[in-house]
Amino acid sequence: MSQLIQYASLRPAPWKNGGGSTTEIAVFPRGANIERFDWRISLATIAQSGPFSAFPGVDRTLALVDGGGVLLDFGTTRTVLSESEPVVSFAGEDEVHATVASGATTDFNVMTRRGHCRHKLERLPVRGTSALPRRSGTTFVFLAEGESVTLRSASECIALVRFDAVLLDADDAWSVEALQATVFVVDIIQH
Repeated sequence: MSQLIQYASLRPAPWKNGGGSTTEIAVFPRGANIERFDWRISLATIAQSGPFSAFPGVDRTLALVDGGGVLLDFGTTRTVLSESEPVVSFAGEDEVHATVASGATTDFNVMTRRGHCRHKLERLPVRGTSALPRRSGTTFVFLAEGESVTLRSASECIALVRFDAVLLDADDAWSVEALQATVFVVDIIQH
């Protein structure tokens, strides 16, 4: 059976530096802390400018969910996480400084520990019904934009509202249906 993770049941935790908060959506192994996870999926709110925490040996992908965006300074390069460039990937050991210019942002955050697994994140616009792409036995679907989506397999029908997520059953083919929405499809690929 698939696992529905309702955003309304999750609680944010403040960052140590006070610059924002994180709401953990899922982690493996279950109950793992920030130093011991193989993979972790969360929502982060960046409320003020400051450095990112270092995660040596971890690959990260951020996707903008809400807000005007944030400038990410990697020392030699800069990237603006914004509507025009809504996804950025980087190594967790990279020194990153975030500059918030136009208010807080909410970002979808995927982290995988190198040597254990890797991830692929796809932004999927949904209008009507379409097949849901899957590349691994561990696939998450997160409703980033839109009021609701419905996921269907031969044996299940799951309704999501904004910021809900679901860990799909490994064996089924799925379709996704909405009037208009954007979902993030995250595949965790084990080594």
